[in-house]
Amino acid sequence: MRKLFLSDEILMSVEKSARYIGNEVNSIKKDPKEVDLRFCMCFPDVYEIGMSHLGIQILYEMMNRREDVYCERVYSPWPDLHKIMKEKNIPLFALETQEPIKNFDMLGITLQYEMCYTNILQVLDLSQIPLLTKDRSNDDPIIIGGGPCVYNPEPIAPFFDILYIGEGETSYDALFDLYISERNKADYNRQDFLRKASQIPGLYVPSLYEVTYKEDGTIDTFLPIYEDVPKTVKRQVVVDMNTSAYPTKPIVPFVQATQDRAVLEIQRGCIRGCRFCQAGMIYRPNRERSYEVLKDYAKEILASTGHDEISLSSLSSSDYTQLPELVNFLIDDCCKDGVNISLPSLRIDAFSLDVMSKVQDIKKSSVTFAPEAGSQRMRNVINKGLTVEDILGGAQKAFIGGWNKVKLYFMLGLPSETEEDMKAIPELANEIAALYYETVPKEQRNGKCQITMSTSFFVPKPFTPFQWARMYEKDEYLHRAKIVNDTMKEQLNHKSLRYQWHHADVTVLEGIFARGDRKVADVILYAYEHGQYFDAWGEFFDMQNWIDAFDACGVDMDFYIMRERDIDEVFPWDFIDCGVTKKFLQREWLRSKEEVVTKNCKDQCNGCGCAEFDCGICLR
Repeated sequence: MRKLFLSDEILMSVEKSARYIGNEVNSIKKDPKEVDLRFCMCFPDVYEIGMSHLGIQILYEMMNRREDVYCERVYSPWPDLHKIMKEKNIPLFALETQEPIKNFDMLGITLQYEMCYTNILQVLDLSQIPLLTKDRSNDDPIIIGGGPCVYNPEPIAPFFDILYIGEGETSYDALFDLYISERNKADYNRQDFLRKASQIPGLYVPSLYEVTYKEDGTIDTFLPIYEDVPKTVKRQVVVDMNTSAYPTKPIVPFVQATQDRAVLEIQRGCIRGCRFCQAGMIYRPNRERSYEVLKDYAKEILASTGHDEISLSSLSSSDYTQLPELVNFLIDDCCKDGVNISLPSLRIDAFSLDVMSKVQDIKKSSVTFAPEAGSQRMRNVINKGLTVEDILGGAQKAFIGGWNKVKLYFMLGLPSETEEDMKAIPELANEIAALYYETVPKEQRNGKCQITMSTSFFVPKPFTPFQWARMYEKDEYLHRAKIVNDTMKEQLNHKSLRYQWHHADVTVLEGIFARGDRKVADVILYAYEHGQYFDAWGEFFDMQNWIDAFDACGVDMDFYIMRERDIDEVFPWDFIDCGVTKKFLQREWLRSKEEVVTKNCKDQCNGCGCAEFDCGICLR
């Protein structure tokens, strides 16, 4: 019988103990003694969040295809178990074998959002692995980071031995082969292995680089300390989406996951070029999976999981060229078995609404638009590519189709934003509400319409045209939200309008982490050592703790948020070649100041640099 690492007494005392027992449907079982390398994949957040992440499922499937590798999983223990593990000196363990992570060869941590940074340290600490790479010995696991946050890895660089730049399906085999070869040598040395690993495409080894600073605090030089270590680390890209690994037997969690459904990744990348969107830049070029491959995946995944919902994963599903064929197949072959279809990231047009009417309960659901800005001027600045006619036309089609609930997503604090741009948000919402009453006869209305506006506060991200932009203090963001709220109350249809906004202090911290340098790592370490983790959860986030950490470490928060960057400034992430050139991003930054729209990749190649990958949209 399989033995659990935690006692029954502990499992009975914590919330949702099923988070920690493993053995879920489709989890992979191997004999650890029969493999050459043991890898533990970590999502540094609670189980329900991590189990919703497709990237980990893909890598778990890919790595376990190798007979000489066993990939297991671990997630951040909830604070109730964290406390017990610290008190009783219990090491963190993997779900599959229930064995301590400190005994593994490698620990891979996916970095999906900046507010998980203290949870990285929580996982290392509970695993009883030294927090800093400089303190680790030959017997400690190699700590690897990957995901979108590694496009500026510097605020967390001292905690990682290797940071993987790009899509994980490409270079892990070479890394595993190197490790197995080196580890079998009698004179294995951790530093020698890392130096050799740095020469594998896409692998960044922070300890092999040195940073110097100018008097004003900006970076002067960022250079490798050895001649054989590359000056530039090149992002890795999957060329053929049809032949890359994909989990057709994904793990089914015991605890209901945040996104409890089957997932079909229909394409990677985006053609749109929104100037605020990091994903739209770092996942270029746009690459599709074929309709025939996706049909087979859909049938296999539903058969192996028993899920009653399937979601199409993409940055912009409407741009998938075979969407009508795929959706019709899912409706005809899957919906008849009681399976629902989730269609995120759709443009609201006639086709999308027709499909949504077939797969949604119109009376209960809402349609979602993401104009991102209220005024046409701001939408031109951010290169959104939506006109007010597009937005109102989509809303009108939805109202005619029977919907009376609309969600609108906006950002506040965008570059060059004026008070008129802020007021335009509720004014646009009011126009949409008025359109409902004009379009739908009284006797045909399903109650009054409900227009919900949500605003997040803009965070400049690396490898976007807005990476040069400034941010603001918390009070300024809240002032801008108040302008939107006050303007909403003045609208004729204000009773049909709702408004909600994001936490401003979280935004400030996220912005510092997004564009910070290695000096920020000291702050993250100090905050964790003084009890701060699970920052992505409102009940655990404490901004005063972070302010104290910055003060204690002598790091100026305003340096990272309050200034617009000089066009020639050296960024902490400039050593990464992500495909999109800095010259292209500079050009787009200047075009944003001129309020000029750039066409999408299907209408015109704009010379961003990603043609060098020789795949996807760039081949058309």
